[in-house]
Amino acid sequence: MKYILVTGGVISGIGKGIIASSVGTILKSCGLHVTAIKIDPYINIDAGTFSPYEHGEVFVLDDGGEVDLDLGNYERFLDIRLTKDNNLTTGKIYQSVINKERRGDYLGKTVQVVPHITDAIQEWVMRQAKIPVDDDGLGPQVCVIELGGTVGDIESMPFIEAFRQFQFKVKRENFCNIHVSLVPQVCVVCRCSTPLDNAVKEKISMFCHVEPEQVICVHDVSSIYRVPLLLEDQGVVDYFCHRLHLPIEMRPRKMLTKWKEISDRSDRLLEHCSIALVGKYTKFSDSYASVIKALEHSALAINHKLAVKYIDSADLEAATLHQEPVKYHEAWQKLCSADGVLVPGGFGVRGTEGKIQAISWARKQKKPFLGVCLGMQLAVCEFARNVLDWQDANSTEFDPECKYPVVIDMPEHNPGQMGGTMRLGKRRTIFKTTNSILRKLYGDAEYVDERHRHRFEVNPELKQHFEEKGFRFVGQDMEGERMEVIELDDHLYFVGVQYHPEFTSRPIKPSPPYFGLLLAAAGKLQSYLQKGCHLSPRDTYSDRSGSSSPDLEIAELKFPSHLQD
Repeated sequence: MKYILVTGGVISGIGKGIIASSVGTILKSCGLHVTAIKIDPYINIDAGTFSPYEHGEVFVLDDGGEVDLDLGNYERFLDIRLTKDNNLTTGKIYQSVINKERRGDYLGKTVQVVPHITDAIQEWVMRQAKIPVDDDGLGPQVCVIELGGTVGDIESMPFIEAFRQFQFKVKRENFCNIHVSLVPQVCVVCRCSTPLDNAVKEKISMFCHVEPEQVICVHDVSSIYRVPLLLEDQGVVDYFCHRLHLPIEMRPRKMLTKWKEISDRSDRLLEHCSIALVGKYTKFSDSYASVIKALEHSALAINHKLAVKYIDSADLEAATLHQEPVKYHEAWQKLCSADGVLVPGGFGVRGTEGKIQAISWARKQKKPFLGVCLGMQLAVCEFARNVLDWQDANSTEFDPECKYPVVIDMPEHNPGQMGGTMRLGKRRTIFKTTNSILRKLYGDAEYVDERHRHRFEVNPELKQHFEEKGFRFVGQDMEGERMEVIELDDHLYFVGVQYHPEFTSRPIKPSPPYFGLLLAAAGKLQSYLQKGCHLSPRDTYSDRSGSSSPDLEIAELKFPSHLQD
């Protein structure tokens, strides 16, 4: 096993996650199996109870792990499936060590940071690095480890010491460190706005006590898809090949051809498509990181430049009209001028009436609409109120005493405990009809496996009332008790999903629900469906571009059968 540790200095948010993902991408393009681990030094067990304003989006994995959003970058760049143990926190390590101490595993010894905590960190990394993450089930050959925060933080010290020891445990030829920093500081990967000239790189090399070829310039580029290409151009693969004795053949790499094609396409987009994102956390875009990526993947696939119009749902409500009329009218102007409407997941009552207003407008105006998780539940509430004439219809999350509880809490939800109590991870959805737009977008799959994160669900006892009015529950769980997908008759694209499809979207394999939204918003959905779910040649990726997995050659952007697995 080869280990590559990515650390950061001076400031947080310097781009360690993109560097780690890009390094993994170029090594995978060489035919290696690559896995990734993110270390977060905070004391929380996981990211499940974080506020989106505090730490951005909570990313959900197949096994239900609620993890840092950087793991989303790893999955998207490397096209892999990680588990909750690929996100290591101080809380997890201390919990593990304390549990061992309580069981008597340390035989009465004094339990200390060194060696017990540092040993636990090393054992965790070595154990997790062996877990297969590719569809072929083969074990990884390279493990890229990102240490969150900055070197020098108090909470990072046990991890720094653990890896100081680790380099000797696994031997020099199996371990190397990439340090990402701003140019004025000692560094190896230099983040800067423009390329560095050779004189500056030589000066950094001299003062950092590293070879000149170990100083990599990562300047600002037009798209994150260009970062792997930037590293490749500066000989990073050659360096790793010699430094870690990697079994790499120096040959043209198809996977990087794909990345160059994506990057070139991203730079030359001329047509625009706008999506109104109506949410609660719109002041902090990282709160919807995977949602934005899924929209970008879909827009790129149809050769359109994406414009996201962020709308705070509370600004659409009548109270805002009285208190801040300018803000109210600006919000409605954004909504009415968008090509499509997206209401993503969320929690809490604030802004829910504004979301329902947006959904009502999209339904009546025949505007392409996608509701995700809470967005789907509120679409059910809106239809119940305005079509079924159940004026009091609501979710018991917001009004436990409502007359028509169309959305209810699930039996397994424990309201006294917040962390890890939701319906989490990959679950199967069965399509109940062949006459479903979303089923066609999934390649006419009989079922799909997607990731969930919710405590409430549509009340199954009331579904007949909806379906009699053309509001169809076309996807349900395996027992037929949980409503997973909604579609509305006589509407171009009015779709809701209980799951979070954004978590499995990839740059060259966009998520079908988001892809359908963009197709409909760009006026291309009907022709796409009529052509058997094929795009025009102008919109497809070439068959020379290869793929990150041997069985996923992309000749045309048609959703392959692997989505059914």
